[in-house]
Amino acid sequence: MGPVECLVLAFPGERLTVTAVTAIADLRRAGQVRLIDSLVVTKAADGTVGSSELVEYEEYEDAVAEIGPEANLLGPEDAAEVAETLEPGSCALMLLVEHVWAARAAEAIRAVDGRIAGRVPIPPEIVAEAHTAYREAVAAAGRN
Repeated sequence: MGPVECLVLAFPGERLTVTAVTAIADLRRAGQVRLIDSLVVTKAADGTVGSSELVEYEEYEDAVAEIGPEANLLGPEDAAEVAETLEPGSCALMLLVEHVWAARAAEAIRAVDGRIAGRVPIPPEIVAEAHTAYREAVAAAGRN
């Protein structure tokens, strides 16, 4: 099994867009991730918190049609914790995913008693800087 993590994707507005849900479903269809569980958390403008399963929304039916069964590991406690980080009038999509693309490497690391010793999320602005630097390095290497 590949590494498993819980991702929380936050969005403005109280409804997810079909485009965002479709992008996640496309990763699953391509075999990059396995969706173990999902939960939609909403925080209304008045601060009221709600949560529901992704498959409960009719507008996402086409996007999630091939996702398959989920384990129902994410629950009300998780929704409450995520809601604390949301602004009123917004929502989040919690995803418990297995990174299938990394399964072979994870198995090899575990076979020699290795483990992931840390994980550091990189802020989007730093990712953009790294991407620019990489493109520049590739361009410079091509000139040599």
